[in-house]
Amino acid sequence: MRVIGVDFTSTPRRTKPITLARAELRAGALRVLALEPLVDFAAFEALLARPGPWTGGFDFPFGLPTELVRDLGWPRGWRALVRHCARLTRAELRATLDAYRASRPAGNKYAHRATDGPAGSSSPMKLVNPPVALMFHEGAPRLAAAGVHIPGLAAGDRARVALEAYPGMLARAVVRASYKSDARALQTPARKAARRRIVRALERGDHPLRLRIFFSNNEIKRQIVADGSGDSLDAVLCAVQAAWAATRPDWGLPRSVPRGEGWIVSAGA
Repeated sequence: MRVIGVDFTSTPRRTKPITLARAELRAGALRVLALEPLVDFAAFEALLARPGPWTGGFDFPFGLPTELVRDLGWPRGWRALVRHCARLTRAELRATLDAYRASRPAGNKYAHRATDGPAGSSSPMKLVNPPVALMFHEGAPRLAAAGVHIPGLAAGDRARVALEAYPGMLARAVVRASYKSDARALQTPARKAARRRIVRALERGDHPLRLRIFFSNNEIKRQIVADGSGDSLDAVLCAVQAAWAATRPDWGLPRSVPRGEGWIVSAGA
């Protein structure tokens, strides 16, 4: 089975591309074949159009909190919600979310999805550190346009399956220490050691998903450990989550996923 993992950014460029990990699942193990930089959204759209069968884990929120959608009077169905948000400019989305956050009481500024608690993930409303609202704004409309199948959210081409992943959830199950930073000054030996520990745990299957990985060549492993941004490792972690889901009934999703919210694969597993 072909598996992909995607570490996403809302502003892809040569110095900070969307990072793709290509892998294959065979005999209960995941073989990492290659890492690819996708330097613009055209390259990301071309990835989504690649013929199946493949299963992909994508590191951005696919949906928005029910509470937020209800309070703003936005459409509840996923495709209608995505179309509505795609019509907003980035500035309009920012202004809307800023105003909504300002209207809420202190200590409860952000609405959350049901999956955010068990996953330990940020609210998709968040605009900084990380700007996951902008990632939803750029990523979800492209998933919808590509016609991929999104379990729990939207029926599509079942040969191309897109799942929401969150690499930080799996990484924290191995090490609690920080393992990445976009700031070069903070790409320390300690963070590199944490990345090495995560890679070793993945190779042994010593993590909650129990899936073992190996690499088609040692250069890929060296690149993952050396990449201080953590983007390469995050792409591999997304692929691990997608591969785990592909081996589970109903992709390992809970029986009831809140309408329009989506679910992070393996959250609560």
